[in-house]
Amino acid sequence: MRVLVACEYSGTVRDAFRTRGHDVMSCDLLPTDVPGPHYQGDVRDVLGDGWDLMIAHPPCTHLAASGARWFHLKQQEQAEALEFVRLLMNAPIPRIAVENPVSVISSRIRKPDQIIQPWMFGHGETKATCLWLKGLEALNPTNIVDGREDRIHRLPQTKNRWKIRSTTYSGIAAAMADQWGMTA
Repeated sequence: MRVLVACEYSGTVRDAFRTRGHDVMSCDLLPTDVPGPHYQGDVRDVLGDGWDLMIAHPPCTHLAASGARWFHLKQQEQAEALEFVRLLMNAPIPRIAVENPVSVISSRIRKPDQIIQPWMFGHGETKATCLWLKGLEALNPTNIVDGREDRIHRLPQTKNRWKIRSTTYSGIAAAMADQWGMTA
């Protein structure tokens, strides 16, 4: 299966699909954190390249409900971010998952098809993650574990905090590759 992982620099989701034998590429404006097939540039450049599946992680900076107190100061940025999400959702790809935290996508575009938590996939933490799906089934939990630590939300302010907060949990990436990688 040809898989595009849009707006991913960590390689976590890309590598989960890659280890399962898929032809996969990540794409982000940033360089990849780990070696592997990666297009550093605008995802719009590669959306029409014949992908079977896209998993997109659009930047949540102007969308996430956690930043609601600043929405009035960034209306233009939020409008542009929503237009980018619409572009991803409407890409010419038969199977699409758009991933984002609880955000204005739910009220301004449509409700998510699923909300998942890391503890459903082997990580004893909380971080509600919404999935908007096209041509895909909801993810089935693979390893429900105890523990509901709010670690991500309590990270200290550091220069890499944003990177840590935005990286997909490996258990979720594995579930995506195992379950959605079999849909072709």
